[in-house]
Amino acid sequence: MRLDRAIDAYLRHVTIERGLSEHTVGAYRRDLGVYLEWLTEAGVDDTTAVTGAIISRFISDRSSIVPPPAATSLARLQSSVRGLHRFLVREGIESEDPTGRLRPPKMSQRLPKALTIDQVERLLAAPSAEEPIGIRDRALLELLYATGARVSEAVGLDVDDLAHGDVLRLRGKGSKERIVPIGSFARDAVDAYLTRVRPDLAAKGRASARLFLGARGAPLSRQSAWLVIRAAAGAAHITSEVSPHTLRHSFATHLLQGGADVRVVQELLGHASVATTQIYTHVSVDTLRDIYATSHPRAR
Repeated sequence: MRLDRAIDAYLRHVTIERGLSEHTVGAYRRDLGVYLEWLTEAGVDDTTAVTGAIISRFISDRSSIVPPPAATSLARLQSSVRGLHRFLVREGIESEDPTGRLRPPKMSQRLPKALTIDQVERLLAAPSAEEPIGIRDRALLELLYATGARVSEAVGLDVDDLAHGDVLRLRGKGSKERIVPIGSFARDAVDAYLTRVRPDLAAKGRASARLFLGARGAPLSRQSAWLVIRAAAGAAHITSEVSPHTLRHSFATHLLQGGADVRVVQELLGHASVATTQIYTHVSVDTLRDIYATSHPRAR
């Protein structure tokens, strides 16, 4: 099968049958575009001609470019290529998977960066409670911290997803749904946005079921949500880097520090494996030292 057609078929599969997000599918498309370009230059244009040695050479070439790609980017590239070839075997297009012996790159495990509770409170209080957009921004930030939602999940919320009292319905990766509690602070902030701001925003654009709307009435994008977080961090004078995932990391870290069971946090975050959640259970050397100093009878 021609490689370009194989890639198109795989992208349709992950979009329609697996229901992956537009963001994830876009990453696969970019990775496989790089793969197709490299194979074309190498004179390979059919899936049958792809071997394990060819794929290993491709990965080696990508590893040696300047500047070198991050290990996470290289791992995602390998995952995209592996997913393509496994799909071809499952569909009966090819009989063997040339990625079977491909080893993922070694990655150093970095602890997620979480804000302190004081920093979170300053961040949440940063948007103006008097300006319509500030009221919306505060609702978004409160909801992100209260639920641990990914930014893509938050901007994908519909108004009806809030119609369950003190819980919220989130749609995660692969269109998997989960129900998470929403605390009183976030609920009050969202209610203020719904009653005081959203009707006016909705009147400026086409009818949309989305909860969070932009200044012109269109659904709020992931990029705009990122700008909201960055602006709030600047207004709160937080000097450390605050990314779209920072509030999610902070949500998980603060829950575990407060005594929550790791499996409960796993469920709230929508992780498929508890191993993914356990990265948050690592504590700093300072925390270990403090606990030892206050708990051990011979510490002093």
